[in-house]
Amino acid sequence: MSDRGTDRPGASRRGFLTGAAGVASGAAITAAMSDAVAKAAQPGGQSEPFWGVHQGGIVTPAQRCVYFAAFDLLAVKREDVAALMRSWTSAAARMAAGQSATASSDDGDDPPADSGETLGLAPQRLTITFGFGPGLFVKDGQDRYGLAARRPPALIDLPRFNGDQLAPERTGGDLAIQACADDAQVAFHAVRQLARLADGVAQIRWAQPGFVAGYASGQTPRNLMGFKDGTMNPLTSDPKLMEQFVWVGDEGGWMRGGSYMVARPVRIALEHWDRMKLSFQEQTMGRHKASGAALGATRESDPIDLNAVDHDGNPVIPEYSHVRLGAPALNDGAQILRRSYSYDNGLSFVAERWPPWRQGMEFDAGLLFVCFQRDPRTGFVKIFEKMAKFDMMNQFTTHIGGGLFACPGGAAPGQFVGQRLFEAA
Repeated sequence: MSDRGTDRPGASRRGFLTGAAGVASGAAITAAMSDAVAKAAQPGGQSEPFWGVHQGGIVTPAQRCVYFAAFDLLAVKREDVAALMRSWTSAAARMAAGQSATASSDDGDDPPADSGETLGLAPQRLTITFGFGPGLFVKDGQDRYGLAARRPPALIDLPRFNGDQLAPERTGGDLAIQACADDAQVAFHAVRQLARLADGVAQIRWAQPGFVAGYASGQTPRNLMGFKDGTMNPLTSDPKLMEQFVWVGDEGGWMRGGSYMVARPVRIALEHWDRMKLSFQEQTMGRHKASGAALGATRESDPIDLNAVDHDGNPVIPEYSHVRLGAPALNDGAQILRRSYSYDNGLSFVAERWPPWRQGMEFDAGLLFVCFQRDPRTGFVKIFEKMAKFDMMNQFTTHIGGGLFACPGGAAPGQFVGQRLFEAA
């Protein structure tokens, strides 16, 4: 299979533009996309580098919007999957620079090079992060692409955690794309173009858009529960911490320089949470809501004192609070890099897991929990096994889907993301 970014679409892609009108429109789109590149220098329109040792969208300062999508592979041959990754890499690099996903064509029988909904928009710090799910290596007991022996030991099948209510239609995936940008339409556009390039090779299994409030640089954003989210993150500006907790080392072979991404939509019973007293919310979280400081502390950045007790001898930070259970000191030093986004899917019918067991139409909203780590066995799994059993916040949250994906290292111009995996197979 040749690079799908330059293939002429087949009959299944008819219905866009034909004849002279198609040629004219293609030229207009190309000109408009060139104008978008010029707009990248405008305030808020900066571009993030695509090529490099590591993929973007991991330690990149969080953009305001995300569009996450997991794909099922339809391809029969490994060469087709490799060609898709080559095509996706090329398209991602172009879009990150503010260009169309593929080069324009002079053939009026072809669809336009780009769907056009971002014409006139700058790159908006777009990053596109690719991940490989366990199904790329073995699916339904089958080694579909001769890659089973190359599956990293760290790419485990996540255990079923206490309280999980994972919907099959929102769980798993052979490939994953995390598109982040400061504009929601730019993020969606990126996934839309990549899905189009995957026609006949892969199809979307599940997707989740998300958002984060536009706080000033350096401030920790708040989630829909009103608390700051990500305070305990290791500093991305510290290369030693990133090497220790985020980037895969020599032990990873073809995954060297990559990271493992856990992505899980977490439903939050906001109506239930909103009925709770502020003091109970803070006890549940283990932090002051306004400042983000741990209970007993003053500033968000103050160290967490897990040994502090009140005048009755009770822990100041409750035993089953979210902060205590997630603290590195109680998890053998384990840390993960959280990069989560809130989501709102409108309304749906729900029945609460805990008293008063209300049911009815409620907000279908919550958190697209995303985290990166060097090894999920000593990162997410280590931390969340305890949280899933004892976290007071479980009264209000339910994990409803998600997956684990191996995100390879970055690529240099002329290469494609994941190339070392396919070359070594």
